[in-house]
Amino acid sequence: MAIDRRREAGGGGGPRRHQPPPEENGSLPAGEAAAAAAPLGGPAVDVGDIQTLPPLPAPGAPGGAPQPSCCSSSSAPSLLLLDYDGSVLPFLGGLGGGYQKTLVILTWIPALFIGFSQFSDSFLLDQPEFWCRGPQEGTGFVGATATGRVGIGDFGNWTGTPATFSTTTWRPVSNLSNSSSLGGTEVDYTLPLQPPPDKEDLNSSNCQCHQWHYRIRAGLVQNVVSKWDLVCDSAWKVHIAKFSLLVGLIFGYLITGCIADLVGRRPVLLSSIIFILIFGLTVALSVNVTMFSTLRFFEGFCLAGIILTLYALRIELCPPGHRFMITMVASFIAMAGQFLMPGLAALCRDWQVLQALIICPFLLMLLYWSIFPESLRWLMATQQFEPAKKLILHFTQKNRMNPENDIKGVMPELEKELSRRPKKVCIVKVVGTRNLWKNIVVLCVNSLTGFGIHHCFARSMMGHELPLLTNFYADYYTTAGIALASCLAMCLVVRFLGRRGGLLLFMILTALASLLQLGLLNLIGKYSQHPGSGMSEKVREKFSTTFSIVGMFASHAVGSLSVFFCAEITPTVIRCGGLGLVLASAGFGMLTAPIIELHNQKGYFLHHIIFACCTLICIICILLLPESKNQNLPENILNGEHYTRQPLLPHKKGEQPLLLTNSELKDYSGLHDVAAMGDGLPDNATANGMKSM
Repeated sequence: MAIDRRREAGGGGGPRRHQPPPEENGSLPAGEAAAAAAPLGGPAVDVGDIQTLPPLPAPGAPGGAPQPSCCSSSSAPSLLLLDYDGSVLPFLGGLGGGYQKTLVILTWIPALFIGFSQFSDSFLLDQPEFWCRGPQEGTGFVGATATGRVGIGDFGNWTGTPATFSTTTWRPVSNLSNSSSLGGTEVDYTLPLQPPPDKEDLNSSNCQCHQWHYRIRAGLVQNVVSKWDLVCDSAWKVHIAKFSLLVGLIFGYLITGCIADLVGRRPVLLSSIIFILIFGLTVALSVNVTMFSTLRFFEGFCLAGIILTLYALRIELCPPGHRFMITMVASFIAMAGQFLMPGLAALCRDWQVLQALIICPFLLMLLYWSIFPESLRWLMATQQFEPAKKLILHFTQKNRMNPENDIKGVMPELEKELSRRPKKVCIVKVVGTRNLWKNIVVLCVNSLTGFGIHHCFARSMMGHELPLLTNFYADYYTTAGIALASCLAMCLVVRFLGRRGGLLLFMILTALASLLQLGLLNLIGKYSQHPGSGMSEKVREKFSTTFSIVGMFASHAVGSLSVFFCAEITPTVIRCGGLGLVLASAGFGMLTAPIIELHNQKGYFLHHIIFACCTLICIICILLLPESKNQNLPENILNGEHYTRQPLLPHKKGEQPLLLTNSELKDYSGLHDVAAMGDGLPDNATANGMKSM
């Protein structure tokens, strides 16, 4: 059989060697992964590239031993240097070294500034209450609020009589405000001096007032909407301004992620800091909304570079047991910025001062130019051993370590590899893999679904006029509190269930909340029409609010955990590129919120149904992911390929696993010869070489 011939060719025709048992999650350490990927007894594999299967021997030459198409053994670096978590990081003292702790703290501090920037739209672009400033000929004082009601405004400056009101002054809410908190198109005619106009007249009429009074809910005296009168027919420009920051983040994640894998994390971080200072401070000097939106796009682009590189550096500095908690600390600091943002807005009072105050703290990060080094893990993974040696000496000097602690001989091995050429990889290399691309796609869909459906739950909860949710600050702090509770729950769930189990649990909760809200509430609505059913509209609203809170809680955890999961299972050589894909998917999910608002909430129900269906698909796909808890980070694409799925529940001792592990996985290209040579197989053997039970 072809598989037997290939085994004999690789092992010298001897009996099949005993394969070492795989790790619990089906992955192998760096050294064993490289050894298992190469044919037994054959040359080593270039771990910087994907191994391609060798061609089959010719039918007339049985037992031939063709050479693999990868590079020769002279191009393979030392396996000791590739095992960063097992050899290099312990040599540097792990996270116990004082210099490593300092670098981790330096990645935490900017999270506060990032939190300010991410939630600034809620204040800069908040839709205020407004009414006409002075008397207009044939018109009255039209007031519109973000709660969806229209009434008579300030009469202190009005000198006319009520008879001067005409039907053209009554405006529909959809033409006056497009805020996400609109619950419908209810019109409250405070002074019904004349019968309300027909619907066609409302839709065809235009705002007659040209000067407005504003009452801003977000603690500011003036914001972008009141600065350039972005109300009535100009309200759509507010949503374009919201688009600009999100679209800039999406493009920034995709582009800076690829650049960071090619040139390094440090250059991308420092250049992003410089340009966000330029564009962010220029936003405060905008002369019109077009200039504001354009500059906000570039501000979002640079902000994405800072978020992405700090996230990757934080992951790459930590040993396996501390990665999740250190990442969660950064998330809590960013949420602290979210909670402090209303006080900062009340202190500034003007949107230009607020924008400048948000950007100015990034000036402190200019000091990173001299104190923050390049990622040592990335230098080792890309075989840049000359700068890696200098950085290791810098680490040992800062930590005041004794060179004799190098028990495994990292430095002698490093000296032998100094002349090696760097091997950098782009994220497009992942399309040629078998397992890695599927893991990244699954996490992209999870991230898109989690952040996309989050807006559906938020709109459903804010749409009810509950006593708790009647003002801006109640809405804002309710959303922030749910996010904080979600992060706290993640810390507990991930500790006991792992990454994959936690993601699966939160996705199931999201799907249940979504399906119950879509299905059960409609059923309650039908029964509420019967007087004796005991159901009422208030009961329906309570159920809807409960499901919305559970959905927001679970969907926030799904999105955040998907991003962290991707950072752990993506190899170091393409980690920023993989993170960029998942974060960009999250940006697309968040982009659906202003799109729905721009269309006056049209298509919202279909939007919710689509994401509810995606949650069911994600539940199945999560089972295909590996478990990365307490596992070493993959350093190259070959390591990433060996992160394969395992059963959700571990099999019992002595039980034969049903699936091949990576150490037993062989070439399947010769299976077409099995039928022709079936009489040569033993009765107790199967086509893939596993003994039948």
